[in-house]
Amino acid sequence: MILRFDKISYTYHTKSGETAAVRDLSFGVDKGQFVSVIGPSGCGKSTILSLAAGLLKPSSGQIIRGDGEFGYMLQKDALFEWRTVEQNVFLPLELKKRNTAEMRAKAVALAEKYGLKDFLKKSPSELSGGMRQRAALIRTLAAEPEILLLDEPFSALDYQTRLEVCDDVQSIIKSEKKTALLVTHDISEAIALSDKVIVLSSRPAHVLAEHIIDFGDSPKSRRNNSEFAACFEVLRKELGI
Repeated sequence: MILRFDKISYTYHTKSGETAAVRDLSFGVDKGQFVSVIGPSGCGKSTILSLAAGLLKPSSGQIIRGDGEFGYMLQKDALFEWRTVEQNVFLPLELKKRNTAEMRAKAVALAEKYGLKDFLKKSPSELSGGMRQRAALIRTLAAEPEILLLDEPFSALDYQTRLEVCDDVQSIIKSEKKTALLVTHDISEAIALSDKVIVLSSRPAHVLAEHIIDFGDSPKSRRNNSEFAACFEVLRKELGI
């Protein structure tokens, strides 16, 4: 297991008092798995990613991590308009002081492999929403992280583009044999993308249920599978919506 939350609790302390974000939270992510966490709005999903990355320290419990690095993909692509797509892809290499010719060549090869060859010298404003998210993913992968933390990275996209980008991102992550932990409020998205879906309670969040998704071999095939609707209903009822 590459990541394990063992009875994790976390409380925010402010001038106005304390807010328990998660309590007695336990779940695991195996190497190569794509795991989604779903739950009600404000239940602490983004807090879980910050805890996983080590940006926050749990109030109690233990987080067990492998030796690999984490890559973070945000709700917005956060591409810098004053840099070309290629320069944006190189950014994590610069920040981590790994900006060598070898690492830049690997990053360019990755971008070219996944359809960005003709866009590397362009500015982000010249890319469609879907292509911008692809560029953001390649930037995240450029520093060769072991685990990708995805904080609702498709939420800013229109519905049609969102479907296409979901398929695109999952395909790239699986092809590169990476591990992913996604937080989302979208039940359909979680089912389509994941090997495992973890359902959270309202705040303070704890695990209500875990589901292994073992039908279909791609997001598109899952959406078209007869088991999709039944799985959706189970998750919907667990979330109380």
